[in-house]
Amino acid sequence: MTAANILEATNSGVLNDLEPREVFRFFEVLTSIPRGSGNEEQVANWVVDFARSLGLEATKDELHCVLVRKPGQRGLEDAAPLILHGHLDMVCEKAEGVEFDFVNQPLSLVVDGEYISATGTSLGADNGIGVSYILALLESEEIPHPPLEAVLTAMEEKGKMGAGQFDVAQLTGRRMIDFNWITDEEILAGCSGDVTFTVDVPGEFEPAPDALTTARSLEVRGLNGGHCEFDIQLERANALQVLARAAHKLSGAHELRIADPFGGAQNSAIPADASVVIVFNDRDTESIKALIAELDEDLKNEYQISDPAIRVELKDAERPDVVFSRAAGLRLISVLRLIPHGVVSWNLHVPGRVETSNNVGTVRTTPEGARVMSTVTSAVTSRKHELIERVQALVALAGGGVVCELYGLDAPEFPYRPQSQLLATASEAYRDVLGKEPNVEVSQCSLELGMFSRRVPVADIISIGTELQALHSAVERVNHKSVERVWPLIKAVVSRLR
Repeated sequence: MTAANILEATNSGVLNDLEPREVFRFFEVLTSIPRGSGNEEQVANWVVDFARSLGLEATKDELHCVLVRKPGQRGLEDAAPLILHGHLDMVCEKAEGVEFDFVNQPLSLVVDGEYISATGTSLGADNGIGVSYILALLESEEIPHPPLEAVLTAMEEKGKMGAGQFDVAQLTGRRMIDFNWITDEEILAGCSGDVTFTVDVPGEFEPAPDALTTARSLEVRGLNGGHCEFDIQLERANALQVLARAAHKLSGAHELRIADPFGGAQNSAIPADASVVIVFNDRDTESIKALIAELDEDLKNEYQISDPAIRVELKDAERPDVVFSRAAGLRLISVLRLIPHGVVSWNLHVPGRVETSNNVGTVRTTPEGARVMSTVTSAVTSRKHELIERVQALVALAGGGVVCELYGLDAPEFPYRPQSQLLATASEAYRDVLGKEPNVEVSQCSLELGMFSRRVPVADIISIGTELQALHSAVERVNHKSVERVWPLIKAVVSRLR
């Protein structure tokens, strides 16, 4: 099916009655195309085909980042170019018990009052709504705007790898509007940076000892999870660290081995579930059940506010032939328990904002053992690096060949610039369109703004957002009335840029 046919098919879609139709028709297309981080080829091809059907220049690189150019129009043909930015990928999270293939299945949309969500899965409004605004601007022949350079990056949710390798020499613009913000109550004018690291733990794999005849899946379920930046200060439980705590409790009392550790959806999401297979002597079954029941009660008390549905449980599992050695299993458990997770320091320049945090995001089995992936976010680059140095010191003490390395891009922060002309123009438009003064936000989150300001360099950047809730979770949703408010604001801003 061609790009035009796919777009036309949305005329009978779930969002057909929502305004602005010119934005929601694109969002509905995006939700029909699988686009988890690392799986952006199909959606990137669709965007390129659609742009070319409009007669626009469009290119795609090896990681499926897209660049679309559109001439200025309606009197702004000779204005300075404007870069528009969003990211194509989404975090793929599903509710407990939901079977869903994010590589092949389209999302199932639901409209409930003012909110749009997806049945049982994350929605991808982060950053599908932002990309939809950009596509609507590219399609319009009526909105005055300067020459546009639309940059739609890939793998933003995985270490910002797409933006890290994007050829910025292609860009002529020196001002940029980003659409990856989460509220219409403010204009974002500064943000933190981030860096992702991995910790690889050799498994020292060996046959399961003959005396350990019984296997169970040790599972952590029922957690809220959430965004590694916006929700990190909420003191929610980290499923990986809870799992490690449970495994540590059991291994201290009984001889056991572990296999197949798995948890977390993505490094940028607080892990909401995790599991590991444990192998032990059958005579220890009742004792292990009692220890888990005791821990489960403790956790429900500890997290009664932030994660009241938390639970640790044992389920039947097939006995694996190969397991981690006892020493390797203990190293993995220790690494998961000891890597700092949560708020590390608060921002003393912007009260109430997190300065530095870390999210222990995923654990996966590898051919060599297990890999832990974690993301540090900070408004201060040196604090970010110091935290990684602490983790490297930790893994050096762990021994056994455990290694900590950087993964993806070391994304810098984007500092607030009070004299920004783009901010002044957007603030004026905000007052005229929405009838009130915008808040100007300097956020604890890490967007790709700092990367463009350092590498192009783009001298003037803001981010305009829409009300999104529960990002990076299975209950993610977007307020469609917010989209209806923000679209006239975006049109007003771009039409005033000389």
